[in-house]
Amino acid sequence: MAAAQPKQYAPLAGRPMLWHAVRALSVPPVETVFVVLAPGDAQFARFDWSAFAGRLEPLYCGGETRRDSVYNGLVAAMAAVDADDWVLVHDAARPCLPKGDLERLIADCEGDAIGGILALPVADTVKRAGKDEAGTQRVTGTEDRAQLWLAQTPQMFRAGLLTQALQRAAGPVTDEAAAIEQEGLRPRLVLGSRENLKVTYPEDLAIAEAILARRGTR
Repeated sequence: MAAAQPKQYAPLAGRPMLWHAVRALSVPPVETVFVVLAPGDAQFARFDWSAFAGRLEPLYCGGETRRDSVYNGLVAAMAAVDADDWVLVHDAARPCLPKGDLERLIADCEGDAIGGILALPVADTVKRAGKDEAGTQRVTGTEDRAQLWLAQTPQMFRAGLLTQALQRAAGPVTDEAAAIEQEGLRPRLVLGSRENLKVTYPEDLAIAEAILARRGTR
């Protein structure tokens, strides 16, 4: 984003982006939204979170990576969460999560032995890349997109299983499902939507603003 402030606090539809991500999860049957923050975060307290009174709990235990932050948050929340409770891990950078997507994820995963994630089948042709002798990126192959999905959040797993998987995971773990996969398990794929975009580039803020405005979300 090349922004002067952390992305989660970027202004979006009159609120910090994080506010919209919290709002999307602050619906039944979700009981508590734990927000994992950097230990030195001084910005969270500057905003008005009264709309989520009694449902929102900040945890100042974030780590160097997503994996560290999620693991630290799970450990910090264990006083209020049982090992068999379902937890949903969501990106602060996904402020436009549709209610229907969340409801579908919960309904599909509550009866699943493992849990699952929101995801979208890949629609574009995907190329594998490599550099030639001059350092120029070249196409080295074409992937079979019929077998490829784009992972989204929330990702929903039992608290105990996810904590154990994150603690034991080896190598890069870029989402919770990757840690669960290392346990030899196969998370469920639940169809998401393009509205649940991840704000990554400056132009994504305008797209997110348009989505929220169409819903009348302020």
